[in-house]
Amino acid sequence: MSLILQIETATTVCSVALSENGNVLAYKEIQQRNVHAEVITLFIDEVLKMADKQYGDLSAVAVSCGPGSYTGLRIGISVTKGLCYSLDIPFIAIETLEAMTDGMITEAAADNALFCPMIDARRMEVFTAVFDADGNRVKPTSAEIIDQDSFSDLLKANKIIFFGDGAAKCKEILGTNANAHIIPDFQNSAKYLTKKAAEKFAAKDFEDTAYFEPYYLKDFIAGKKSV
Repeated sequence: MSLILQIETATTVCSVALSENGNVLAYKEIQQRNVHAEVITLFIDEVLKMADKQYGDLSAVAVSCGPGSYTGLRIGISVTKGLCYSLDIPFIAIETLEAMTDGMITEAAADNALFCPMIDARRMEVFTAVFDADGNRVKPTSAEIIDQDSFSDLLKANKIIFFGDGAAKCKEILGTNANAHIIPDFQNSAKYLTKKAAEKFAAKDFEDTAYFEPYYLKDFIAGKKSV
């Protein structure tokens, strides 16, 4: 039996879910920039109350570990570490793009399609990967600058569903291809961590709480404020 708290802060969505044996009991989320630090602990309290559970009932904490927002990832990882340390429970890390794909596969149910999650990385760059309908990786995670030739090899023979907060800005470039299907309103969620969290818990695939670092993919470069 597993009761897993799930945290998603890698994108503009701040989301918390609670799952038991692979089933979501409760969740709370908001899509708004720069509120993660303010609401994350409140959401955790609320989700536990909604499910009539206590912190001491938790078996593990699972967190979306990136790629994604530098600040959001730091917040999610820090909260997860604090909970795992204080409760002495396992730390589970799940790649954000994998969790997004699990969620989209459930919603789209397109057996013959490939799935391409996209996280906005500013300008025409996205964090992305490609998976098949069973969640197997077809193209590795990378930071891609999207142009007319992006995914051209895969689009020749496959329908690809592009989704996530990076997909909308690529619509004009990729949307002209008949095999490209853009889902601009996909919202990331901690609910989508459920499948991988249950699998990793069963396999005892846990992280070292002290030394784990977010999957940033790119080095952080601080921008300069205009005078």
